[in-house]
Amino acid sequence: MAAKDKDRIVPLERIEEFDTIIDARSPSEFLEDHLPGAINLPVLDDTERRIVGTIYKQRSAFEARRLGAAWVAKNLARHLQERLQQYPPSWRPLIYCWRGGQRSAAFVTWLRLIGWPAAQLAGGYKTYRRWVLERLVDLPGRFAWRVLAGPTGSGKTRVLQALAQRGHQVLDLEALARHRGSILGTWPGGESQPSQKAFDTALVAALRRFDPQKPVFVEAESKRIGLLQLPDALHEAIRLAPMIVLDTPHECRMQLLLEDYAWLGDKPEALARRLERFKGFVPNETLRRWQELALRRDLATLFAELIARHYDPLYRRSLARHPELGQAPKVRLVGLNASALDTACREIEIWGVDFNLAGYHPASCLCAPSDR
Repeated sequence: MAAKDKDRIVPLERIEEFDTIIDARSPSEFLEDHLPGAINLPVLDDTERRIVGTIYKQRSAFEARRLGAAWVAKNLARHLQERLQQYPPSWRPLIYCWRGGQRSAAFVTWLRLIGWPAAQLAGGYKTYRRWVLERLVDLPGRFAWRVLAGPTGSGKTRVLQALAQRGHQVLDLEALARHRGSILGTWPGGESQPSQKAFDTALVAALRRFDPQKPVFVEAESKRIGLLQLPDALHEAIRLAPMIVLDTPHECRMQLLLEDYAWLGDKPEALARRLERFKGFVPNETLRRWQELALRRDLATLFAELIARHYDPLYRRSLARHPELGQAPKVRLVGLNASALDTACREIEIWGVDFNLAGYHPASCLCAPSDR
């Protein structure tokens, strides 16, 4: 093998050596998940990939490869004329496809013929996905977790954001999942959640940035956030970690809910339909009243009743099942302004960073059970 060709196929461990990571898979494959920072330059689009696959299965491998090669050449030529015009001769791209097969091999061949020292990721995305799953088992147990708990609307996310601004390590699971974890927890504007694979990738990227010598703050969450599942090792690490409970006045909770969920009032009919998910959790008469409030855009009354008749009772039942959680320290959050958040953060810092928590290991996560 010529010296210039010996680095044509490289393992995942060498990914940092390259200037650009190129995902040669189809757009739908890329959308489901991809290596962090990768750009999508498909050698076959979704329709082309489906047609080639059908011919391969139903007619012959030769016909599929012949047609696929023509489309690959066409697409690579377009990429060279458009996206790849900017790069100098020293540019080092790493290309991957599903399992390090023909799609990425063809791309690498073209780039190396031109003169770029391109390489192919050994095993492709399939190898990367296996690595992600291994990290999700391994990484959570390395960190000293500190869990913020409290009833719905108590300001856990606001406090986490304030802690992050003060330089602390924070894992914002709801931001990564694009969901607030409850029946009405759809992300503002109705933005869809990432795929489970993309969520897993984002979790690993976040966990790898943390310093094991410092605590990591996280919100108490159920196993499920919307449609997504927390990895078992992470959920268990959070479940067993020391907690602090936010004690937030009712008026402050209502202010927070009206700020964070105001967008729901923009489409009252859609909100009324979403409330159908409470069917079976509350009497039908109550559900009809809530839907009427939604249609009238009376969010203040609606949220007050949701708290009083659904979320707070769920939270109290959770507390009753785990009386040992009464030992958890409490921090008063008296408002949502910078001063109030700063005061709460200072108390949490004493508890979560300096206080000796040896021997405090609650048996369960202080959060309402899933109401989905």
